[in-house]
Amino acid sequence: MNKINKVRVIVASIVLMFSIKSNAQIVKAEIRATGLTCSMCSNAINKQLKTLPEVVNVETDLNTNTFTVTLTEGNTLSPKVFKEKVEKAGFFIGTLVLTAKPETITQSTYILVNNNTANGTEIQFQVVDKGYVTEKEFKKLSKSYKNVETYASNNEDDFHIKILN
Repeated sequence: MNKINKVRVIVASIVLMFSIKSNAQIVKAEIRATGLTCSMCSNAINKQLKTLPEVVNVETDLNTNTFTVTLTEGNTLSPKVFKEKVEKAGFFIGTLVLTAKPETITQSTYILVNNNTANGTEIQFQVVDKGYVTEKEFKKLSKSYKNVETYASNNEDDFHIKILN
């Protein structure tokens, strides 16, 4: 391969990487928080989530302690951001379910733990790592996913997901 062709391949690869990254996006996050005892608790989480510039709206269900976060188109947020915001408010995530474009889960940071396939223009999946489910649920999942080599490693930048639809 001559020098010009090598440069073309490198440029094409870079363009492809950035175009995939820009298409990857979370559309909506449903966060069930734990440890809340009153409406002031939910207000603290609500305020933290709204500090993200990518957040369009946050709806709160006080009966289930669930926060439905609608996000701007083209965002590049990761599940880690939601965990950090909830913990900054002084609480923990019990469940994190994300709705995203299918190409989002093709990124190397997402590791599929079930055999479901993604269909449609948007998919819904749950992050099943420690810190994204309750401690009790994590212990149960650790047994179920013992064959997934990366699951027990608790790498903060890898997200093990279970496709729901």
